[in-house]
Amino acid sequence: MNKIPITVVVSVKNEELNLPHCLEKLSSFSEIIVVDSQSTDNTPKIVEQFGYQLINFTWNGKYPKKRNWTLQNIPLKNDWILFLDADEFLTNQFIEEVGHKIKNTSASGFWIYYNNYFMGKEQKYGLKMRKLALFKKDKGVYEKIEEDLWSHLDMEIHEHPIIEGPVSTIKSTIQHKDYKGLEHYIARHNAYSSWEANRFLALKKEGIKHLTLRQKLKYNLITSGLLPSLYFFGTYILKLGFLDGVTGFHFARYKAHYFFQIQTKITELKTKI
Repeated sequence: MNKIPITVVVSVKNEELNLPHCLEKLSSFSEIIVVDSQSTDNTPKIVEQFGYQLINFTWNGKYPKKRNWTLQNIPLKNDWILFLDADEFLTNQFIEEVGHKIKNTSASGFWIYYNNYFMGKEQKYGLKMRKLALFKKDKGVYEKIEEDLWSHLDMEIHEHPIIEGPVSTIKSTIQHKDYKGLEHYIARHNAYSSWEANRFLALKKEGIKHLTLRQKLKYNLITSGLLPSLYFFGTYILKLGFLDGVTGFHFARYKAHYFFQIQTKITELKTKI
Protein backbone atom coordinates (compact mmCIF):
# COMPACT_ATOMS: atom_id res chain seq x y z
CA MET A 1 0.00 0.00 0.00
CA ASN A 2 1.29 3.43 -0.93
CA LYS A 3 1.88 5.64 2.09
CA ILE A 4 0.38 9.13 2.24
CA PRO A 5 3.18 11.62 1.41
CA ILE A 6 2.88 13.65 4.60
CA THR A 7 5.49 14.01 7.33
CA VAL A 8 3.77 13.85 10.72
CA VAL A 9 5.67 15.68 13.45
CA VAL A 10 4.54 14.84 17.01
CA SER A 11 5.86 17.22 19.68
CA VAL A 12 6.16 15.64 23.12
CA LYS A 13 7.45 15.79 26.67
CA ASN A 14 6.61 13.05 29.19
CA GLU A 15 3.65 11.74 27.18
CA GLU A 16 3.67 8.04 28.04
CA LEU A 17 -0.08 8.08 28.73
CA ASN A 18 -1.17 9.74 25.49
CA LEU A 19 1.53 8.86 22.99
CA PRO A 20 0.62 5.19 22.24
CA HIS A 21 -2.93 6.25 21.27
CA CYS A 22 -1.50 8.92 18.97
CA LEU A 23 1.21 6.86 17.27
CA GLU A 24 -0.99 3.83 16.58
CA LYS A 25 -3.03 5.97 14.15
CA LEU A 26 -0.09 7.07 11.98
CA SER A 27 0.93 3.98 10.02
CA SER A 28 -0.67 5.32 6.81
CA PHE A 29 1.88 8.16 6.54
CA SER A 30 5.28 7.88 4.89
CA GLU A 31 7.26 9.65 7.63
CA ILE A 32 6.68 10.08 11.37
CA ILE A 33 9.04 12.13 13.53
CA VAL A 34 8.67 12.53 17.29
CA VAL A 35 10.43 15.63 18.65
CA ASP A 36 10.99 15.18 22.37
CA SER A 37 11.91 17.76 25.01
CA GLN A 38 14.11 15.44 27.07
CA SER A 39 11.36 13.24 28.50
CA THR A 40 12.09 11.43 31.76
CA ASP A 41 9.26 8.88 31.49
CA ASN A 42 8.77 6.03 28.99
CA THR A 43 8.19 8.32 26.01
CA PRO A 44 11.46 7.40 24.22
CA LYS A 45 10.82 3.68 24.70
CA ILE A 46 7.33 4.00 23.24
CA VAL A 47 8.68 5.75 20.13
CA GLU A 48 11.29 2.99 19.77
CA GLN A 49 8.61 0.31 20.03
CA PHE A 50 6.72 1.87 17.13
CA GLY A 51 9.92 2.19 15.11
CA TYR A 52 9.54 5.90 14.48
CA GLN A 53 12.28 8.53 14.41
CA LEU A 54 13.00 10.25 17.75
CA ILE A 55 14.74 13.62 17.84
CA ASN A 56 15.71 15.33 21.09
CA PHE A 57 15.14 19.06 21.47
CA THR A 58 16.54 21.43 24.09
CA TRP A 59 15.19 24.96 24.16
CA ASN A 60 17.55 27.81 25.07
CA GLY A 61 14.72 30.23 25.88
CA LYS A 62 15.00 32.05 22.56
CA TYR A 63 13.65 31.77 19.03
CA PRO A 64 13.06 29.26 17.53
CA LYS A 65 10.80 27.04 19.59
CA LYS A 66 10.23 23.36 18.84
CA ARG A 67 8.12 23.47 15.67
CA ASN A 68 10.02 26.26 13.90
CA TRP A 69 13.26 24.57 14.98
CA THR A 70 12.07 21.35 13.33
CA LEU A 71 11.19 23.17 10.12
CA GLN A 72 14.59 24.86 10.07
CA ASN A 73 16.86 22.02 11.16
CA ILE A 74 15.41 18.58 10.40
CA PRO A 75 15.46 17.09 6.87
CA LEU A 76 11.81 16.39 6.09
CA LYS A 77 10.97 13.79 3.46
CA ASN A 78 7.67 15.26 2.25
CA ASP A 79 6.37 18.64 1.09
CA TRP A 80 3.36 18.42 3.43
CA ILE A 81 3.82 18.59 7.21
CA LEU A 82 1.19 17.71 9.83
CA PHE A 83 1.97 18.92 13.35
CA LEU A 84 0.30 16.93 16.13
CA ASP A 85 0.33 16.93 19.91
CA ALA A 86 0.46 13.60 21.71
CA ASP A 87 -3.17 13.98 22.86
CA GLU A 88 -4.46 14.37 19.29
CA PHE A 89 -5.65 11.17 17.62
CA LEU A 90 -6.43 10.80 13.92
CA THR A 91 -9.61 9.12 12.69
CA ASN A 92 -9.95 6.87 9.63
CA GLN A 93 -12.19 9.46 7.99
CA PHE A 94 -9.59 12.18 8.49
CA ILE A 95 -6.79 9.99 7.10
CA GLU A 96 -8.83 9.13 4.01
CA GLU A 97 -9.83 12.73 3.34
CA VAL A 98 -6.38 14.24 3.89
CA GLY A 99 -4.78 11.66 1.60
CA HIS A 100 -7.15 12.71 -1.17
CA LYS A 101 -7.08 16.45 -0.50
CA ILE A 102 -3.33 17.00 -0.77
CA LYS A 103 -3.32 15.39 -4.23
CA ASN A 104 -6.02 17.70 -5.57
CA THR A 105 -5.52 21.17 -4.10
CA SER A 106 -4.05 24.56 -4.83
CA ALA A 107 -3.99 25.33 -1.09
CA SER A 108 -0.79 25.82 0.88
CA GLY A 109 -2.36 24.81 4.19
CA PHE A 110 -5.45 23.37 5.85
CA TRP A 111 -7.45 24.16 8.97
CA ILE A 112 -8.16 21.09 11.07
CA TYR A 113 -11.13 20.76 13.44
CA TYR A 114 -11.20 18.70 16.62
CA ASN A 115 -13.70 16.64 18.56
CA ASN A 116 -12.78 17.61 22.10
CA TYR A 117 -12.99 15.27 25.08
CA PHE A 118 -13.18 16.59 28.64
CA MET A 119 -13.17 14.49 31.80
CA GLY A 120 -13.41 11.42 29.56
CA LYS A 121 -16.50 12.51 27.64
CA GLU A 122 -16.79 13.84 24.09
CA GLN A 123 -18.03 17.42 23.95
CA LYS A 124 -20.41 17.29 20.99
CA TYR A 125 -21.52 20.90 21.39
CA GLY A 126 -19.92 24.20 22.35
CA LEU A 127 -17.29 26.14 20.42
CA LYS A 128 -15.20 23.88 18.20
CA MET A 129 -11.40 23.82 18.37
CA ARG A 130 -9.39 24.29 15.21
CA LYS A 131 -5.72 24.61 14.26
CA LEU A 132 -3.82 25.45 11.12
CA ALA A 133 -1.66 22.37 11.62
CA LEU A 134 -1.22 21.00 8.08
CA PHE A 135 0.78 22.98 5.54
CA LYS A 136 3.55 22.80 2.97
CA LYS A 137 6.98 23.05 4.56
CA ASP A 138 8.16 25.77 2.17
CA LYS A 139 4.93 27.78 2.55
CA GLY A 140 4.50 28.03 6.31
CA VAL A 141 6.26 29.14 9.47
CA TYR A 142 5.05 29.90 12.99
CA GLU A 143 5.10 33.58 13.87
CA LYS A 144 8.21 34.82 15.62
CA ILE A 145 7.58 36.17 19.11
CA GLU A 146 10.35 37.51 21.31
CA GLU A 147 9.39 36.05 24.68
CA ASP A 148 12.13 37.16 27.06
CA LEU A 149 11.55 33.94 29.06
CA TRP A 150 7.87 34.57 29.82
CA SER A 151 7.37 30.89 30.50
CA HIS A 152 8.87 27.43 30.11
CA LEU A 153 6.70 26.64 27.08
CA ASP A 154 9.24 25.40 24.55
CA MET A 155 6.68 24.75 21.81
CA GLU A 156 4.49 27.07 19.77
CA ILE A 157 1.12 26.93 21.54
CA HIS A 158 -0.61 30.19 20.62
CA GLU A 159 1.80 31.33 17.92
CA HIS A 160 -0.13 31.48 14.66
CA PRO A 161 1.26 29.79 11.50
CA ILE A 162 1.90 32.30 8.74
CA ILE A 163 1.01 30.66 5.43
CA GLU A 164 2.04 31.87 1.99
CA GLY A 165 -0.90 31.14 -0.32
CA PRO A 166 -4.52 30.03 0.04
CA VAL A 167 -5.76 28.02 3.02
CA SER A 168 -8.55 25.43 2.90
CA THR A 169 -10.24 23.12 5.44
CA ILE A 170 -10.26 19.40 6.19
CA LYS A 171 -13.90 18.58 6.99
CA SER A 172 -13.26 15.32 8.86
CA THR A 173 -12.29 15.91 12.48
CA ILE A 174 -9.62 14.41 14.70
CA GLN A 175 -9.93 13.60 18.40
CA HIS A 176 -8.43 15.74 21.15
CA LYS A 177 -8.37 13.53 24.24
CA ASP A 178 -5.93 13.96 27.12
CA TYR A 179 -5.49 10.93 29.40
CA LYS A 180 -3.57 12.89 32.04
CA GLY A 181 -6.63 14.20 33.87
CA LEU A 182 -7.73 17.47 35.44
CA GLU A 183 -4.59 18.13 37.48
CA HIS A 184 -2.52 18.27 34.31
CA TYR A 185 -5.18 20.29 32.49
CA ILE A 186 -5.21 22.93 35.24
CA ALA A 187 -1.40 23.15 35.45
CA ARG A 188 -1.08 23.41 31.67
CA HIS A 189 -3.63 26.20 31.37
CA ASN A 190 -2.03 28.05 34.27
CA ALA A 191 1.18 28.13 32.21
CA TYR A 192 -0.74 29.12 29.08
CA SER A 193 -2.48 32.02 30.85
CA SER A 194 0.86 33.39 32.08
CA TRP A 195 2.16 33.33 28.52
CA GLU A 196 -0.99 35.03 27.24
CA ALA A 197 -0.77 37.81 29.84
CA ASN A 198 2.83 38.62 28.94
CA ARG A 199 2.03 38.41 25.25
CA PHE A 200 -0.86 40.85 25.72
CA LEU A 201 1.38 43.47 27.32
CA ALA A 202 3.96 43.06 24.57
CA LEU A 203 1.24 43.61 21.96
CA LYS A 204 0.30 46.90 23.62
CA LYS A 205 3.69 48.13 22.38
CA GLU A 206 3.80 46.29 19.06
CA GLY A 207 0.20 46.78 17.92
CA ILE A 208 -2.20 44.11 16.67
CA LYS A 209 -2.43 44.88 12.95
CA HIS A 210 -0.55 41.70 11.99
CA LEU A 211 -2.84 39.38 13.98
CA THR A 212 -5.68 37.27 12.61
CA LEU A 213 -9.26 38.50 13.05
CA ARG A 214 -9.86 35.86 15.72
CA GLN A 215 -6.75 36.94 17.65
CA LYS A 216 -7.72 40.61 17.43
CA LEU A 217 -11.20 39.83 18.75
CA LYS A 218 -9.76 37.86 21.68
CA TYR A 219 -7.36 40.60 22.75
CA ASN A 220 -9.98 43.33 22.37
CA LEU A 221 -12.38 41.35 24.57
CA ILE A 222 -9.62 40.83 27.14
CA THR A 223 -9.17 44.61 27.22
CA SER A 224 -12.90 45.09 27.83
CA GLY A 225 -12.93 42.57 30.69
CA LEU A 226 -15.89 40.77 29.14
CA LEU A 227 -14.18 37.72 27.67
CA PRO A 228 -14.76 35.20 30.53
CA SER A 229 -18.50 35.90 30.68
CA LEU A 230 -18.94 36.11 26.91
CA TYR A 231 -17.04 32.87 26.36
CA PHE A 232 -19.16 31.01 28.90
CA PHE A 233 -22.39 32.39 27.43
CA GLY A 234 -21.27 31.70 23.87
CA THR A 235 -20.09 28.12 24.33
CA TYR A 236 -22.56 26.95 26.98
CA ILE A 237 -25.74 28.71 25.81
CA LEU A 238 -25.44 29.85 22.19
CA LYS A 239 -23.44 26.81 21.05
CA LEU A 240 -25.56 24.44 23.16
CA GLY A 241 -22.79 23.26 25.46
CA PHE A 242 -25.43 22.51 28.09
CA LEU A 243 -26.48 19.52 25.97
CA ASP A 244 -23.18 17.85 26.93
CA GLY A 245 -24.45 17.60 30.49
CA VAL A 246 -22.34 18.21 33.56
CA THR A 247 -19.02 17.93 31.68
CA GLY A 248 -20.23 20.59 29.25
CA PHE A 249 -20.83 22.90 32.20
CA HIS A 250 -17.46 22.10 33.77
CA PHE A 251 -15.62 22.61 30.49
CA ALA A 252 -17.27 26.00 29.90
CA ARG A 253 -16.46 27.07 33.45
CA TYR A 254 -12.81 26.00 33.22
CA LYS A 255 -12.34 27.80 29.90
CA ALA A 256 -14.02 30.94 31.19
CA HIS A 257 -11.76 30.81 34.25
CA TYR A 258 -8.76 30.50 31.95
CA PHE A 259 -9.62 33.85 30.39
CA PHE A 260 -10.21 35.27 33.88
CA GLN A 261 -6.70 34.13 34.81
CA ILE A 262 -5.29 36.01 31.82
CA GLN A 263 -7.12 39.21 32.78
CA THR A 264 -6.06 39.15 36.43
CA LYS A 265 -2.46 38.27 35.55
CA ILE A 266 -2.39 41.25 33.18
CA THR A 267 -3.59 43.48 36.01
CA GLU A 268 -0.87 42.14 38.30
CA LEU A 269 1.87 42.53 35.66
CA LYS A 270 0.87 46.15 35.04
CA THR A 271 1.55 46.98 38.68
CA LYS A 272 5.13 45.75 38.21
CA ILE A 273 5.89 47.88 35.17
